[in-house]
Amino acid sequence: MNRSSRFDSKNALDGAFKEGEVLAMENREAGPVHLRRIDPSQNMWRFYTLSLQPTLFGGVSVIRNWGRIGTTGQSMMQTFDSLDDAATASMKLQRAKRRRGYRASDPA
Repeated sequence: MNRSSRFDSKNALDGAFKEGEVLAMENREAGPVHLRRIDPSQNMWRFYTLSLQPTLFGGVSVIRNWGRIGTTGQSMMQTFDSLDDAATASMKLQRAKRRRGYRASDPA
């Protein structure tokens, strides 16, 4: 761990986000959103997870994982230039899944 008060180089990753952007990301979403849809009559046991992750180049990625509960499932990553664009895409995906019957669940 670098305990120095200054950066190691001019290309340090510590300043990739402005301080306000990092706080905005933390306030919008404290962690990944875990959704699940369970309907035993249709043999349906599905999960869907959304999370925002900063990239090394100053962008933000929306990471989606989905599949049958108990499996690894599939994943997809979309990268956006700004935090606002990524958060908007994440919220849009979350609303679409909730319309299809997915509900919030505790991470397991």
